[in-house]
Amino acid sequence: MLLRLSLVVLLLLQLGWSAHAQDEETVEVEEGTEEAEQEEVKPLYSPPTATGETYFTDHFLSEESFKQKWILSEAKKEGVAEDIAKYDGKWAVEEPEEQAMSGDLGLVLKDKAKHHAVSAKLDKPFKFDGKPLVVQYEVRFQKGMECGGAYIKLLSDVPGLDLKNFQDKTGYTIMFGPDKCGVDTKLHFIFRHKNPNNGSYEEKHSKKPTMDLVNVFTDKQTHLFTLIVNPDNSFEVFVDQTLVNSGNLLQDVSPPVNPPQEVEDPDDSKPEDWDEREKIPDPDATKPEDWNEDAPRKIVDPDATKPDGWLDDEDEFVPDPGAVKPEDWDDEMDGEWEAPQIENPRCEAAPGCGEWSPPMIDNPEYKGKWKAPMIANPNYKGIWKPRMIPNPDYFEDLSPYAMTPIGAVGLELWAMTEDVLFDNFIITNEKTVADEWAKASWKLKSHEEAREKAQKSFIESVVFAAYERPWLWVVYIMVVIIPVILFIHFCCPATIPKKKSAHPKKTDAITPDDKLPKKKKADLNAKPAEAGQGDAMAEEDQKAGAEDEAAGDDAAEEEVPEAEEKDGEEQEQEAPEEDQQEERKPSKADLEATEQPEALAEEGSPRTSARKRKVRKD
Repeated sequence: MLLRLSLVVLLLLQLGWSAHAQDEETVEVEEGTEEAEQEEVKPLYSPPTATGETYFTDHFLSEESFKQKWILSEAKKEGVAEDIAKYDGKWAVEEPEEQAMSGDLGLVLKDKAKHHAVSAKLDKPFKFDGKPLVVQYEVRFQKGMECGGAYIKLLSDVPGLDLKNFQDKTGYTIMFGPDKCGVDTKLHFIFRHKNPNNGSYEEKHSKKPTMDLVNVFTDKQTHLFTLIVNPDNSFEVFVDQTLVNSGNLLQDVSPPVNPPQEVEDPDDSKPEDWDEREKIPDPDATKPEDWNEDAPRKIVDPDATKPDGWLDDEDEFVPDPGAVKPEDWDDEMDGEWEAPQIENPRCEAAPGCGEWSPPMIDNPEYKGKWKAPMIANPNYKGIWKPRMIPNPDYFEDLSPYAMTPIGAVGLELWAMTEDVLFDNFIITNEKTVADEWAKASWKLKSHEEAREKAQKSFIESVVFAAYERPWLWVVYIMVVIIPVILFIHFCCPATIPKKKSAHPKKTDAITPDDKLPKKKKADLNAKPAEAGQGDAMAEEDQKAGAEDEAAGDDAAEEEVPEAEEKDGEEQEQEAPEEDQQEERKPSKADLEATEQPEALAEEGSPRTSARKRKVRKD
């Protein structure tokens, strides 16, 4: 039973750990020298290289390369106070605070409670001409996130695009990425759709993702965000290469891309004789003659009587006799001082104090204001609605995928927590290219970060695994409960005295419970008196067992007498001696062991003589 339960515990632990590590790819690292093993060396980070067609890539090799490629905004945000209107938040290319790989750099948002804006031109504009759009980048909230975003904007490639004037009003084609404020977490996928009738733009928001994004903002690990928009109008959103949202641009966005064919007529109005009342008062009903609308709801209880012992002359509250006027009390400033009121101590034993008045009860004659009963309205026509007319703004766009071309990528953010790190941007038209890019960058970093986190705190990683997979809590509970049950069962047994068996198990060795019958003892006590035989046997046994007796006789002398006295009392209560002789027949070894103390006693050894007396005592 113990073995089976132990196996169950091991299997549950293995299941929980396997679930935590199932998405991690094993990275083999060659073993170094003994000195290198003692002092851990972080693996060297190598920037990824795109394996296919790309429109934009950046892995932030240095501050100089960042300044050459990215442009800081010099604009002011409209509609906010002047002191916070500027996009003056600082950016820096630096290592993460907790570096998992040596040489890895990223773009870091440095200031909190400030507006940040930076953007970069694509290597070539992305045109929605039949190829998928794949956008991917990494985000790490190094200090968590209280309120702020880490989304990117894919700016529309339109004439006059000025990145130095990049602000919240700058036109974009797609906005994508995580956002949080308080307990509200979001993963934006918003695209601006152009109305083919009038050329206006309207934002279309995708549905909420299925994954809970709390960990993204709190675990301080690097996370990978991927968006794919396909020519068939389908879209997919991945977090750490796990699908968290998908749908169709025609059905799964709000508001819908295509307006309804019919709308309510704004010029229509409800007719004056339109009756929307489903029920009306019965016009033929009359108030009963005995209906008294003036009767009060409550009346004095006529059957109430004053309880015996009621103290009419005592006040319910009296001045506190122990109160003392404060020394700093000024009668002119504070008025005449009065002691605070306390409950009258004389009222504690009485049913009440002060003037007695009978209680109020519900008036049995009260009926309230009379109202006529409600009946079905014969003129009811239902709830009025305006008539429907063809929608003058109706259009049908069956390919919302064909969005405005993209010319730049930008970060326009406000955050209440600093040190948000961005890295490894890529825009391409093939998912395999983005996957290879992630394999050479995010995969390696996330593996090293998870390994370091597991080394720092096993408990944190266990909780992290259960947060993504709530069913693991059941596994953890079983892993804790089963060892406790086993410990109680085997280490704390119940202290109930066990009933001794009337027929104990027989063994060849003589024990305190296996007493020889009295007749046999008498025969054995007589044998050592014979000449020669007992002496010779005693001498051989004495030589062979001299070392054993020196180690064990001291304990035997203290334990045997007490045990023999108890056994003697038990034998008197057991079956007749004849039955015991048949059930307990001593072997040859038992007889020789019994003869040994008698023979040694004749040799005059004090220790042996003591043993002889103890054996003969019974």
